[in-house]
Amino acid sequence: MDGEWTPAIADLASLVRQSSCAVAFTGAGLSTESGIPDFRSPSGLWTKNKPIPFDAFVADRAVRNEAWRRKFVMDESFRNALPGRGHRVLAAMAAAGHLTGIITQNIDNLHQDSGVGDQHLVELHGNGSYATCLECRHRYELDWVRARYEAAGNVAPDCSACGGPVKSATISFGQAMPEAEMRRALDWSLTSDLFLAIGSSLVVHPAAGLPVAARRNGAKLVIINREPTPLDEIADLVISADIGDVLSRLADSLDLPLRH
Repeated sequence: MDGEWTPAIADLASLVRQSSCAVAFTGAGLSTESGIPDFRSPSGLWTKNKPIPFDAFVADRAVRNEAWRRKFVMDESFRNALPGRGHRVLAAMAAAGHLTGIITQNIDNLHQDSGVGDQHLVELHGNGSYATCLECRHRYELDWVRARYEAAGNVAPDCSACGGPVKSATISFGQAMPEAEMRRALDWSLTSDLFLAIGSSLVVHPAAGLPVAARRNGAKLVIINREPTPLDEIADLVISADIGDVLSRLADSLDLPLRH
């Protein structure tokens, strides 16, 4: 990262120091450094497979079979992913009291792997590291699902407790957003005085409404993303650069120790 961004990093560090209630909002761009592709770019995940709608998953076992096939293929590709610099900086910021919380659109569990606890994290789109029954909400580990899927000849298993469909604990297209998580995320956004949108295209709603709500309620809005976003024009600071570079420079400015 060259010197042209030095003033922007200084401004960002100043905003963080002045803040008493900062919130980070993270998207897929934060995890690309960890080897996990985003969804919408030319090489993104959705260029290979269109997302499966929630209604189709519930209605058709063949669709569930295909959804789990894709899930296991994807997990094989990314099973060794580790938190990147950005994850580790945000974890350090939360631990040091610079962040009230982190609201994430990501489902990769890398915030938790970097040391962020539940008290500092809201997952708006769920978590892909385990599964749940859609009817009774019983939790299943992925090894349990895969063993039964393969033993049955690549057929998606049903819940052993109630017989309902078992799905990765993520939010699919057409599936209702989690009410408690959305409520907590909105509360954090409205009480924040600094909102850091990091690695998100800011086009997926209702999540993309959170930075707008924060800005309208008086928070400073900072956007850190490699590509332009629809909210750049209302932001107080936009840094269009590598996220790992930006947050590493921020950590240096704040004298933050990072977990390795």
